[in-house]
Amino acid sequence: MARRTKAEAEATREALLDAAEDVFFEHGVARTSLEQIARHAGMTRGALYWHFKNKADLFMALIERVRMPFEELVDTLHNPHLLDEPLDALRLALNNGFTRLEQPRSHRVHSILLHRCEFFSDINPLEMQNRLAQECYQEFCAQLQRAHELGQLRDDLSPETAARMLQATLGGLFHDWLRDPERYSIRERGEELLGTLLHMMRR
Repeated sequence: MARRTKAEAEATREALLDAAEDVFFEHGVARTSLEQIARHAGMTRGALYWHFKNKADLFMALIERVRMPFEELVDTLHNPHLLDEPLDALRLALNNGFTRLEQPRSHRVHSILLHRCEFFSDINPLEMQNRLAQECYQEFCAQLQRAHELGQLRDDLSPETAARMLQATLGGLFHDWLRDPERYSIRERGEELLGTLLHMMRR
């Protein structure tokens, strides 16, 4: 019985997150009330407060439900089979990230974070974006430093400059695509740009 109750509670929590995603995407985070989310989910505010302390808590749970772009880099890049091929590891990990971004839920949640979330309560969307960007930059630097040590990076390009080039290219592509995802496939465009850029970086 307890197992069924736990499953039901999890289903309720997921339904509330689905509703929050819908309403945040349509109206923006600051202009959405908890009452609207509960009503959209067909539940009471009491049910919502059972799972989430406030709107900030709900918003963070929504973000955490989707792995952010390139977070899987850590797992992919530390694959022992790719230790001697850091540029190939970067390419494989980032192409995987492009594929994930095209999934509807991932696309919607990232659109909410970047375009439909103003400062509110305990949430600072700019700080969150900066933290994620810094984590990616540090991971890029580590892998490009490895490529440099293995003699795979061109001599006139430092790992730090290469990491900034990579981050600027990917960040520009990501923001451009999110403005109008129907214009092109970020997976196809991303694989093309990334392949060209890494080829130019190679010794």
